[in-house]
Amino acid sequence: MSRRVPAALTAAVLAHALPAATWLAPVRRLTPRLAGRGGPRHVALTLDDGPDPRSTPLFLDELARLGCHATFFILGAMLSRAPSLGRRIVAGGHEIAVHGWHHDNTLTTRPGRAAAEIRDTVHLIEDVCGVRPSWYRPPYGALSTEALLAARRNGLHPVLWTAWGRDWTAASTPESVLRTLAPDLEGGATLLLHDSDVTAAPGAWKSALGALPEVVTRCRAAALTIGPLRDHGVHP
Repeated sequence: MSRRVPAALTAAVLAHALPAATWLAPVRRLTPRLAGRGGPRHVALTLDDGPDPRSTPLFLDELARLGCHATFFILGAMLSRAPSLGRRIVAGGHEIAVHGWHHDNTLTTRPGRAAAEIRDTVHLIEDVCGVRPSWYRPPYGALSTEALLAARRNGLHPVLWTAWGRDWTAASTPESVLRTLAPDLEGGATLLLHDSDVTAAPGAWKSALGALPEVVTRCRAAALTIGPLRDHGVHP
């Protein structure tokens, strides 16, 4: 009996954590839909952790100047503090998606919390922005079984990324973001950047903002369209 209990516990932990293996790039390559691999002539631009009154308006201004739309993976706690900014994102033609309520790792939160926060964030987006979100990206890319099932119950398609800019560190610069993205900046890519430093080094978002014009320029020079996930050709 004493040997069976640890075995059962181990099996439960593995079942809970197994989807999180997709955080690893080699595993994501085996799951192209979850990674966000889209159409060969399109690049998806996604921005996490807002809406942040200190930084998100600057991203919206720059995207408008560039004539480019993006998908914003928002935190419910941030939207609850800046509802007008959520409405501005939608009014600007951008897409709003779910990143959770707080930026908590779904692998380590107490049972039921991740599911409740996904549900509450969906409802807040509907109430504040008047749209129903289609996408879910777990904080840290750590997708637990609970979060995966909760996303599906709320009509959300989980999606991670194929390329990131490592724009959350104190040492990041527009040049470092571009260097990090460059090897995977290709048709079908889903790019992960951040429009807030709420979970990053103070001011780290400036590196992503500074890199945006060149990211868009490189995509267009390669005859690639860059825009939100809704136009990316990713299907569940």
